[in-house]
Amino acid sequence: MREFGRRRRGLVAAAAVPPVLTAVLNTQTERLDLSSQVLIYLVAVVAIARLCGMLAALVSAIWASVLLDYYFISPVHTFRIAGANDVIALTAFVIVAITVASVVEYSGKAAAEAAQLEAADRMRTALLTAVSHDLRAPLAAARAAVDTLRDPQFDLAAADRAELLGAAHASLSRLSRLVEDLLDMSRLQSGALKPHLEPVAVAEVVPRAIDDVPAAAGRVNVTAVPARTPVALADGALLERVLANLIGNAAKHTASPIEISVERKEDRAQVEVRVIDHGPGIPAADRERVFRPFQRLGDRDNAAGVGLGLALARGLTEAMGGTLLPEDTPGGGLTMVVAVPAGPATEPLATEQPDTGQPAAEPQAAAPLEGPDR
Repeated sequence: MREFGRRRRGLVAAAAVPPVLTAVLNTQTERLDLSSQVLIYLVAVVAIARLCGMLAALVSAIWASVLLDYYFISPVHTFRIAGANDVIALTAFVIVAITVASVVEYSGKAAAEAAQLEAADRMRTALLTAVSHDLRAPLAAARAAVDTLRDPQFDLAAADRAELLGAAHASLSRLSRLVEDLLDMSRLQSGALKPHLEPVAVAEVVPRAIDDVPAAAGRVNVTAVPARTPVALADGALLERVLANLIGNAAKHTASPIEISVERKEDRAQVEVRVIDHGPGIPAADRERVFRPFQRLGDRDNAAGVGLGLALARGLTEAMGGTLLPEDTPGGGLTMVVAVPAGPATEPLATEQPDTGQPAAEPQAAAPLEGPDR
């Protein structure tokens, strides 16, 4: 869609710029000779190629050559060319314009590819760092527990065996979430993740997201959802993952209750979900940094994860056409504001939900995203 818009703007520029330039040059015929006029047209074609692509440059070059012939090459106001030098000048203009435009187009694509390769290289380096530090910790813990269980020299009581099995299960679950997050970040950055947008009742997604975060059990208060709150146009599974990550992130940084509110923003045709905590918050200077992959604030051990949680949450939200922004909580703390487009007015409206400290569980809960980011 972006490339189509660029192409359309390019064709408009290719059609409009040469006539405008012709009108300006037509007032300067006594000051400028044909070679100067050709060079000015050439600059315009190169600019169009740089900004709008090769197709627009080709159209503008042909269009400019026609205008040059008609208005500036003797005899003027005809398409005949009297002098051989003028034929050479016009032919050279077309060849040089197309050649330079193609070089400009190629250099632009090469620069874009170089930027992508640089970004991929940074991601590869960060991924290797994550594998060497963060992923090895849960793998080592799980292996140590399993090795102890398998060792015949240990006569373990049933309670000890259960504890070791629990530790191995927890470590492998964390490892699974880390790998899933890394794969999802890779899919986001490559553009392979395509959300399935449909009308979603946010009041139904919030309880499932809370149930995905055992660490927040009994600590989440959901403000009553207004009865006239519209459905959101979103991917229900992705929205659940976003909210589960934000809830889990808040639960790791504050022991106080976490509040969730849902409201309608009529002026922006959006549905907003606010995840509110009263913890230490994030300094204003660091608020954008925590949304970058592999970024964590402060000194943390490997149990804190690889720093993908908030980066994934924002990426998934933006993939659905929404936004994720941090705000100060009045009185101290952090509020994460998830805004997604509201669904069509003809869709059913969300029903009002009562306040609850821990909403009832729903089946098929998605796994929460890994890792705090502040």
